[in-house]
Amino acid sequence: MRIPCPFCGPRDSREFVTRGDAAPVRPAQDAGEAAMFDYVYLRDNPAGEITEWWYHASGCRQWLRVTRDTVTHAVAGASLAPDGTA
Repeated sequence: MRIPCPFCGPRDSREFVTRGDAAPVRPAQDAGEAAMFDYVYLRDNPAGEITEWWYHASGCRQWLRVTRDTVTHAVAGASLAPDGTA
């Protein structure tokens, strides 16, 4: 699988480390234990297009938001993380 890094160009996925789905948002500190449990352990596993966090560890060392199809592993695109970190 090739990931189009905005700085380095198309690179092999072995140069990256994935953090997973970019959709979940960490609950507020006062949200309670149940909310944190749901955030950590309860995740969707959709078939189709998903946006994920990927870190270019063997390249420019930037966090990227990669849009990928979980069925075919086709990468639709990549952009820099909004604030530089995931």
